[in-house]
Amino acid sequence: MKTRFIVNPRAGRAGRVLARVHEFASQLQADVSLTTHRHHATELATHALLEGCRLIVAVGGDGTLNEVASSLVDTPATFGLIPCGSGNGLGRHLGIHGSLEHALETLRSGRNRLIDTGLAEGHPFFNVAGLGFEAELSAQFNRLTDRGLLRYMGAGAQLWRRHEPEDYWIECEDHRQRARGFTVAVANSDQYGNNARIAPGARVDDGLLDLTVVPPVPAWRALPLLAGLFTGAIGSAQGVVRLRSTHFVVERAAPGLIHTDGETHSAGTRVEFMLRPRSLRVMAPPTDDMELLPVEPEFSTLNP
Repeated sequence: MKTRFIVNPRAGRAGRVLARVHEFASQLQADVSLTTHRHHATELATHALLEGCRLIVAVGGDGTLNEVASSLVDTPATFGLIPCGSGNGLGRHLGIHGSLEHALETLRSGRNRLIDTGLAEGHPFFNVAGLGFEAELSAQFNRLTDRGLLRYMGAGAQLWRRHEPEDYWIECEDHRQRARGFTVAVANSDQYGNNARIAPGARVDDGLLDLTVVPPVPAWRALPLLAGLFTGAIGSAQGVVRLRSTHFVVERAAPGLIHTDGETHSAGTRVEFMLRPRSLRVMAPPTDDMELLPVEPEFSTLNP
């Protein structure tokens, strides 16, 4: 199977693992391409498809993942992932997160898995999209040169003190409700990253998106809500709204930011989220409860 590795050397630890990625790629007689600017990974993935690559591996954080996977939706190509970012939400959800060697072993012995993907105002997302506090935090975090969980938490604490909750109208199927929210997340997987599970129980192959509205967070509620986020109990917290559907429309009073896998975009007062079921092939570790797809015969070349 013709393979291409697309590496963002500025993302997390991607630069530190680059030599090992080159070594592994040479065993497969695969090419390695380095990104140099925003959206470059999308261009490189598109070129890889046109050149006949059938396994295209993103090496980087959630932004690199998003850029590469965006080119592979509804194609015969398989998306591979070596998570190197600060959160690695999709990698954790799929069981790929951990050591570099674990990610490489997944490429050697994993199986194809068809997963759902999403669109937020036409922008693809594979893990989580949203608006409100989390979109503003993504914009602020993306401006930092030094990232990581502690920097993310620090930026979040500063923003929390000045963020104003908003009133939202949420539509899905025949349901419409009003909710005052601190943040609104629409999740394909169960978590943002770092095991912060904003949609406990969500799966990337269940044919549904999970919407979570977190209510305004006064100081006395901040720690319990944060604990619920990391223990998987956020859904039972007072005032939290949880909905599941293939299509959501969220309305707000004024235009603002949205994010898709941590990348921010300007959007209007009406934000539409849509599911694209079973639209991306991903190389993942085999598990008892996943639907496996046949592996192409050429895939044996990944066992040099």
